Amino acid sequence: MKPTTKLRQLLRRKNKVLAVLGAPNAFHAKIMEANGVEACFVGTSITGGNYTGQPDLGILSMTECVEFAKWIAKSVKIPVILDGDTGHGGIMAVRRLVRECIEAGLAGLRLDDQPLDQKRRTGSVGISVISRDDAVTRYRVAVDAKNEIDRDFVIMAQCYARNAVNGGMAELLKRLRLYETDGGADWVQFESPHSVAEIKRARRVVKGPFSAMKGQLPRALTLAEHKALGLNAAWYTFLPDQVLKVSAWAFFQEYKKKDMRAWDEFVQAHPDTPFTGGTKLPWDATGMTELSKFEAKYASSRKRR
Repeated sequence: MKPTTKLRQLLRRKNKVLAVLGAPNAFHAKIMEANGVEACFVGTSITGGNYTGQPDLGILSMTECVEFAKWIAKSVKIPVILDGDTGHGGIMAVRRLVRECIEAGLAGLRLDDQPLDQKRRTGSVGISVISRDDAVTRYRVAVDAKNEIDRDFVIMAQCYARNAVNGGMAELLKRLRLYETDGGADWVQFESPHSVAEIKRARRVVKGPFSAMKGQLPRALTLAEHKALGLNAAWYTFLPDQVLKVSAWAFFQEYKKKDMRAWDEFVQAHPDTPFTGGTKLPWDATGMTELSKFEAKYASSRKRR
């Protein structure tokens, strides 16, 4: 099954919410897949930041982002969704972005409604949104471009209007509906809800796949809570990245004090992982199995000659 078709099916399930986690890099995407993660997100902050150390301020180019995502998509079988930010330009740039995403083997693309020249990280102060007409055009262009190549490719519209300096809750509700109807987006997302009640209001105006980020809620909602709200996906993209960073920070704090004893204690605390001598990986992380197979194949060919 194509990853685009798979993602579309996962979003349309009636009995299960799709948990989308952020992939810090290709190797960790493989670990996520091996542990049951069904779809992953390649973000300019999470993935791009880990590769480059650059902040999520519209610094990374389209080609850089697609390149990160392509390596991840080649490493796993689960659907991979790319953060397309503002589309990296006008109409033709959005068309190119969609085409290159599909050619890279990605399953979906998230596009937001921020201005190209004032792109800010999700949750930042001072976010603004472009006009409704311009936003609808951005999504319509993306949808038309993917329909020319792969109609199953998923276009997600991320709406920043709730906290935007030129937005608000009423504006968000109008835009969510417009992005779905006039923009033709396959999936819309509420970027910064202030309460569960706001998510309920937003759900009522969206007919198709819908999700909401944590935003200003006191905690991330559970999968059961997502399901009760009628949401199709849980945007848990922060989880792998935060686990990696917190774990690394905590370990190196111990390493400063204990030298290699910190490592010995770490291994003792996590004895059953594939990386500490426990469970085997479901794939050969070194690549030596594949190399040995081909060496044997070509060695036998030489002998026959």
